[in-house]
Amino acid sequence: MDKNEIQNLIKELLEKATLPIREISVVEKEGTPMGGLNTTWFSVEMNQPHYLLGREGEALFALNHLVKKIVESKTVMGAESNTAVPRTERGPSILIDINGFQQKRIENIHAIAHMMAERARYFKSNIEVDPMPAFERRIVHEFLSEAHDLKTESTGEGFSRRVVIKYIGSI
Repeated sequence: MDKNEIQNLIKELLEKATLPIREISVVEKEGTPMGGLNTTWFSVEMNQPHYLLGREGEALFALNHLVKKIVESKTVMGAESNTAVPRTERGPSILIDINGFQQKRIENIHAIAHMMAERARYFKSNIEVDPMPAFERRIVHEFLSEAHDLKTESTGEGFSRRVVIKYIGSI
């Protein structure tokens, strides 16, 4: 699917949910936050974003998941369902943002990761970040991937899964 088709899909889904939109703009971002892949951001402006952003953006995450699955199914139409398809062949990496919510959230996660990385360097020890969903952990891993004196890994299970920032520089 191309960007216009995805944009129309988002518009159609939101209109069927009786959520009027003002505008959808498309922005191509390199690398962040999706692990080095180019990400296409669909920035949606709405008058009543609280329907999607309430409960910490749960409905927005569901909308993102639904659109990704629809795009993925249309992109990989000919492939068998039990065949593992590499991420680069599944279709574009997309992210839907409502009134800048995702952008602010990612900036906040970057600030937390930076603060915890500095703490790991200062104390020369491992620092555990509070539990977070996989998407947020991925943002932390990507943000700190260039740090040569730090290593990140996820530990724990389920809702208690968290990132551990490990200091590996010389002591």
